[in-house]
Amino acid sequence: MEWIIVSLASLLAGFVDAIVGGGGLILVPALFATFTSAPPATLLGTNKSASICGTAMATWQYSRRVQMPWRAMLPAAGAGFTGSFFGAWTVTVVSADFLRKLLPLILLAVLLYTLAKKELGRHHEPRFAGRMETALACLIGLTIGFYDGFFGPGAGSFFVFAFVRLLGYDFLNASVSAKLLNLATNVAAIILFASKGHIWWHFALPLAVANVAGSLLGTHMALRHGTGFVRAIFILVVSLLILKTGYDAFLR
Repeated sequence: MEWIIVSLASLLAGFVDAIVGGGGLILVPALFATFTSAPPATLLGTNKSASICGTAMATWQYSRRVQMPWRAMLPAAGAGFTGSFFGAWTVTVVSADFLRKLLPLILLAVLLYTLAKKELGRHHEPRFAGRMETALACLIGLTIGFYDGFFGPGAGSFFVFAFVRLLGYDFLNASVSAKLLNLATNVAAIILFASKGHIWWHFALPLAVANVAGSLLGTHMALRHGTGFVRAIFILVVSLLILKTGYDAFLR
């Protein structure tokens, strides 16, 4: 029964992750609810090891259908990896508790801005090219990558929003680029978790298979329905993140 519950959660998480990120909202609580006595770090490491497979599949699927700005995004992915690794190290010496109450307020600002700017992310109109686009993408990767390693919740949504707001991408292209950077930050996290023995590899494999299946479906839906669909899912995921992080910060 445990395998079925967490595999179904991983399937749904892969679907959501492939569209706009935020699959951790589904799989992480399912793992914690199912394995109540397991160390949190082990459950988080197992989640990452499964979700990275779905993210890798989504990145590959998108890159075949949507033009990826590789010259900007590959260096940005490297910056994201570096930021995530440094963030994960920083959390071992500095408490991340101060972010707990700040995060829902930041997410609320992102949501309100997106709702107010109804044309935001509906059209793909990159503001920069060449070195400037690469530099800004690297700054985004380093900053949000550090946040992902240091604290984590909502990192995928922050990547998408930053690409839309700062670089002028539409939601579909922003989501595609975010997948590559998420892949890099997840690799950094997995290296850290694996080095500490915090991954259940026997669970990670079936969860990865389910996550990839969900990712294939999510990618298909995003490519079929386009930017408007991705924008709607983005608003939904950010709204759920606000509720989850707000509950954790102020009510738990």
